[in-house]
Amino acid sequence: MARYTGPVCKLCRREGVKLMLKGERCFSPKCAIERRNFPPGQHGQSYRRRQLSDYGVQLREKQKVRRIYGVLERQFRRHFAAASRMKGITGSNLLQTLERRMDNVVYRLGFADSRSQARQLVRHGHFMLNGRKTDIPSALVKVGDELTVRSQSRSRTYFKDLDASGILRKKGIPEWLLLDPTALSGRIIRLPERGELDLAVNEQLVVELYSR
Repeated sequence: MARYTGPVCKLCRREGVKLMLKGERCFSPKCAIERRNFPPGQHGQSYRRRQLSDYGVQLREKQKVRRIYGVLERQFRRHFAAASRMKGITGSNLLQTLERRMDNVVYRLGFADSRSQARQLVRHGHFMLNGRKTDIPSALVKVGDELTVRSQSRSRTYFKDLDASGILRKKGIPEWLLLDPTALSGRIIRLPERGELDLAVNEQLVVELYSR
């Protein structure tokens, strides 16, 4: 499946906010926003952010959400179409659907420092969903589903360090997930609510964009 393979720090600089695409680096002085808080490109430093039109504001918000979750336009449109068919508020349904992606759940459980790293771990077949090996990052989890690190993968240094150093226990796990650090597993106990998502985005602007 296609994915963005370019420099991700440029995406944060383009949007002018931290999209948290590189894990711990985003909290360090090496963060691109901290060092060069201007758009990328030859004229980025002399570029003055002008007043955007309503369409421009909606487009930038959509791009922000899409880049946070690491999905391309075609897949994002499919998620939006599914959210619009659900009962309730379309914008909240969209974010809820994106949160239910397997790569995002791996990230939220603390098994990865970023969604891109979580996507790679899933693609390499290190996780099981309800006892079955699943290597599809876009697979949507449901309430009651259990996600576990495969027994063959637990001997790898990466997962050994996660368990031995207690990193998982120190991470803040959302209340809609239940983590078992010893078993390297997690369970979805309920669907996330909008107030629980630490996202500085206005999903209503995305709905307005696709409703044009």
